Order: sequence, then structure tokens, then C-alpha cells
Amino acid sequence: MNAISRFTMLLVLLASALLLNYSTSAMAEENDQSANDAHTVLAPFIDQDKALGEAVAIEDEQKHLILFYMGVALLFLVLTTAIIGLQMAMFGKQLFVQHMISAGFTVFLALAHAVTAIVWFFPFK
Repeated sequence: MNAISRFTMLLVLLASALLLNYSTSAMAEENDQSANDAHTVLAPFIDQDKALGEAVAIEDEQKHLILFYMGVALLFLVLTTAIIGLQMAMFGKQLFVQHMISAGFTVFLALAHAVTAIVWFFPFK
């Protein structure tokens, strides 16, 4: 390569580096500006006091007690479902319908227990 083509390549690289630097700094300033605009638009909504609903306004001790009772009932249903299943498997008893009903109640209570716990304690105060 001759000196002129090297010089030309150097100028092209330098110009592209400057252009890249300028474009990234302009994009950063634009992102900062849009973030500030978004905050000013959302500020009245963020700063509002939140009124707690009845389900969330009860004390944590009462919430824990309710979840405990639900857990005890869930444990009872799981054991009942397991016992019925073992009776079917080991002794050949015809308890399929009772087993499915018990399993349905178990799954329903498990989902209700999980949803209640998430709704009440999701932010993990």
C-alpha cells in the first residue's frame, strides 16, 4: 500500500470513530431527556397515596393465621388423597371417583393458598 491510501484509510477510520462517538453521545442525551419527560408525565400518578383494599388492610398476624388454616386443610387433603390412592393400588378398592374428587379439592386449595400468599405477601415487606 502506498502512503496516500494508508492516509485515506486513517482518515476514514478517524471520521467513522468521531461519528460513532457523536451518535452515541447524542443518543445518551436523548434517552436522558425522554426519561425525564416520562417521569414528569407519570409524577402525579406515582406520588398519589394508595388506598388499601379490605383484603390487604388486615393485619399480618391475621393473614398468617388464615394461611395456616388453609395449609392445615391442604395437608389433610393431600394425606386423604394419598391414602385413597394407596387403598386403590394396594388393596384393589374401587375408589377412583373419591380419589379424583379429593385430588380436585387438593389442587383447588393449593392454588387458592398460593394466590392468597402471593397477593398478601408478594412485595415481601
